[in-house]
Order: sequence, then C-alpha cells, then structure tokens
Amino acid sequence: MVETEPDWEVCGAAADGREAVVLATKLSPDVVIVDMTMPELDGVQVIRQIKRALPKTEILVFSAHESESVIAEVFAAGAKSYIRKADAGLYLISALRSLQEHKPFFTDNISEVLFSRFLAGAGSEQDSAANESLTAREREIVRLLAEGKSNQDAALALGVSTRTIETHRATIMRKLRVDSLAGLVRYAIRNGIVEA
Repeated sequence: MVETEPDWEVCGAAADGREAVVLATKLSPDVVIVDMTMPELDGVQVIRQIKRALPKTEILVFSAHESESVIAEVFAAGAKSYIRKADAGLYLISALRSLQEHKPFFTDNISEVLFSRFLAGAGSEQDSAANESLTAREREIVRLLAEGKSNQDAALALGVSTRTIETHRATIMRKLRVDSLAGLVRYAIRNGIVEA
C-alpha cells in the first residue's frame, strides 16, 4: 500500500524490535510503522529508542490491540498515530500523509478511547500505573513468560541467570498484584505485550 503512493518508498523492514531500532537509526526514515507485538523488544520500547535516536522521525503504531492503557503508553512514548490492523485499508495512507507533515492522526475509535480516558482521568487505571512502574527489562520478562518460556528459557534468551529471572518475576508479580502465571498472561494480553 505504501509503495503505491508516488514519491514514497519502503526503505527497510525488520523481523523483530531490536532490528527495527537498528534499521531506523541507520536509515533515518521520515516515518516508522511499528507493530506493538514484536519479538526481542515490544512496540513501546522500540518507539522510545527510535525517538531518542531520531526525534524528528514520526511513528505510527499498527496493532490488533485497542487497550486504553496501551494506546496511552504509545502516545506517551512518542508515537503520533495508532491504527488497528483491521482498519489499515481505510486509514493507513491518510495517517502517513499526516505524519509526513508532522501532524497526529487519530481514527474515530482511537479518538473515543483517548477521550474516554481523558474524562476518566489518566491515572485511574491499575494497569496504567503498573505499566509505568515496570522497567523495560521487566516488560521483556513479562513478554517471554507470557509466550510460554520457562524461567530457564527466559534466562537464556536474556543472557542472565535463572535466579535473576526468578527475582524479576517475583518483583513483577508484586507490582502487578497477580499471584499466578495465568494472571501475568492475562495482564500481558490485555496490555498488548503479547497477542492472544
């Protein structure tokens, strides 16, 4: 869809979050389209790292999720547009045109979510507070555990000891006020860290 527009070019595509940050930093695109659920780094971490390296690059989030806390988090991280994958055919090109002019773009449903959140008070949700209190490493561990990785597998993936993962897991569960892996998985799905 992007390449059907005159003067637009897809200059890179990444298989995971870390590669997305490396490619964006190397290629300095005008706009980056970020999926919320990626291996290695999640969408919020990718947005933060790209915006830190390339403050003038605009970011469009492309996601299947529509959680209020996730939407608020991606905008706080520096994205200026959020489009559901189901709406790509309707809005993607318009959103990219707006971002090209450094203007935000919101679909009606995202505007409603943001307005509802504004009326309710941004700090009122438990998940929102929990999201803000999780470190990037803790979010990464949540993703790995929610994807079904064991403590040992997560330790191997992150290059740390199993004991370190166990310590992080206990801290994460305390912060999120969950007492089981099932609760952790529900949190991860609800907040777009993993897909159901």
